[in-house]
Amino acid sequence: MVQTLTKPVTFDEFIQWYPETGLRYELHNGVIIEMNPPLGDHEEIIGFLVEEIVTEYKKLQFPYFIPKTALIKTPNGSSAYSPDLLLLNRNNLVNEPLWKKESTITQAASVPLVIEIVSSNWKTDYSIKADEYESMGIPEYWIVDYAAFGGRRFIGNPKQPTISVYSLIDEEYEINQFRGDDQIISPLFPDLNLTISQILSRWALKNII
Repeated sequence: MVQTLTKPVTFDEFIQWYPETGLRYELHNGVIIEMNPPLGDHEEIIGFLVEEIVTEYKKLQFPYFIPKTALIKTPNGSSAYSPDLLLLNRNNLVNEPLWKKESTITQAASVPLVIEIVSSNWKTDYSIKADEYESMGIPEYWIVDYAAFGGRRFIGNPKQPTISVYSLIDEEYEINQFRGDDQIISPLFPDLNLTISQILSRWALKNII
């Protein structure tokens, strides 16, 4: 990620500043951050996960959808994140004061699932965002670390591609990690049949292991 401004700004100032350039920005504790353009592998993994998740929520007839771009504003208003994949509950959007004009979510009831695909910003995904999503009460958060970018304290030693599923239980995240041919266990989608090996092998990404 590239820091673009150092002067602390409010969320309203961030939204007013946000340029229509096609680039993605986030607000991190009052600082505007330009997100690095994702790599091809990164984009393919997002596409694959979108296909899998859409299949599941359609099968279950859940009122969900995946927006192209949207922000999650934290309760203190000093941060706003643009996840790699954001699953929204259409039924709760009528309660979202910022949705119509700013494509921004403020309530956990609108967010069944957030997924981040790890790149060089792994510290943000594993620590800052995990803490923020937990405090908001977002029920499920995945960190897809397809190239084992994360530190050993997060994905173990030796490092290997890992999907970490954070599930909210009694207001705290319980973390379960899946590697190789482990089937991912998702509280939201109990019948999901997915492993990180499937994700890696689909585009010969297994060479990065």
